[in-house]
Amino acid sequence: MKLQDLEIIVTAPPAPGWGGRYWILVKLTTDDGIVGWGECYAASVGPTAMQAVIEDVFARHMQGQSPEDIELMFRRAYSSGFTQRPDLSVMGAFSGLEIACWDILGKARNRPVWALLGGRMNDRIRAYTYLYPLPQHSLADFWTSPEMAAEAAVDCVARGYTALKFDPAGPYTLRGGHMPGMRDIAMSVAFCKAIRDAVGGSADLLFGTHGQFTTAGAIRLGQALEPFSPLWFEEPIPPDAVEEMAKVARAVRIPVATGERLTTKSEFAPVLRSGAATILQPALGRAGGIWEMKKVAALAEVYNAQMAPHLYAGPIEWAANIHLATSIPNLLMCETIETPFHDQLIKGSIRVENGFIRPPEAPGLGIEVDEDLARAHPYTGTGLHLEMREEPCDYVEGNAFEGGAPAPRN
Repeated sequence: MKLQDLEIIVTAPPAPGWGGRYWILVKLTTDDGIVGWGECYAASVGPTAMQAVIEDVFARHMQGQSPEDIELMFRRAYSSGFTQRPDLSVMGAFSGLEIACWDILGKARNRPVWALLGGRMNDRIRAYTYLYPLPQHSLADFWTSPEMAAEAAVDCVARGYTALKFDPAGPYTLRGGHMPGMRDIAMSVAFCKAIRDAVGGSADLLFGTHGQFTTAGAIRLGQALEPFSPLWFEEPIPPDAVEEMAKVARAVRIPVATGERLTTKSEFAPVLRSGAATILQPALGRAGGIWEMKKVAALAEVYNAQMAPHLYAGPIEWAANIHLATSIPNLLMCETIETPFHDQLIKGSIRVENGFIRPPEAPGLGIEVDEDLARAHPYTGTGLHLEMREEPCDYVEGNAFEGGAPAPRN
């Protein structure tokens, strides 16, 4: 059995676009006709350029190889160009292709992927969700309304969720870490209070920041949130300053989580060694794939840290996250996004039920991809999957963040 053919589909979820502006899906076919699906969570270049990277990685390191040779193919990609260091785009390309290899291997053996990773450790997986607007909410107003966030939180708890994420602090600026404005701190406190008052002790609060603050600014904000006991303070400073993040972790009495923008064990290991975070959030379509993150989970065990796979993408990466989560002992929870398009793209083959996910029993990733649906929604825009803004923090009027991929406006 050899890897033979590659197809790439860039599909755009309909508005409001939860999960990003587009998803890069890869379809691998072996010489004996087995099809495997993967997803590349790589967004630092546009999808046309990224397709060329994916094609090059496949042709150079994987085509004609057995899908079993994941370790060898990883080392080829990791070392490509005499580098032997993590490259965000190359690893993003390889990650999606690697996920497809596992899908093929499971189908070839008639077993789910988790069974090939050491077996079932977890019978069900705790899911968490962002707070998204309800149908009656104004999309423009939701992101700065503690009251609407509280209503969304009550709805999520009613559907069984026990952990809720939100990120009201804004702005997400390319200028690097900034000091939060007093308005942003006050709004963050108001969000935490409104949501805690609405759900009581029935759900954990997960506070997101996406690496936007200086060390001092993150400490200042984190200490203001401590009375509400969030389960985590996510990526409080930019992800490349590990020792500075460790300073935040030592100064704030909220567990620090990070990892959605990291790739391979060589970037996760310093986070663990320094004590910068005790919760790791790998995006499997970027971080090196399933096998590489199985290694990171083992490293995390040594440091008594937990895994909470990240998702701001499509349901194929979500399926990969679930198989890893099923197989590891130090799982905290998995991010999930419930939209009709996510569900339809995998024909309802995996679902959240009362806040938890049951590991799939079908071979491979356990999903059935609606290829026609994916192709029927091509991406025609010019923006990246997610984008930061150039403007600095507004210390007068305050700031807002519209969920990563704002809905198109007429």
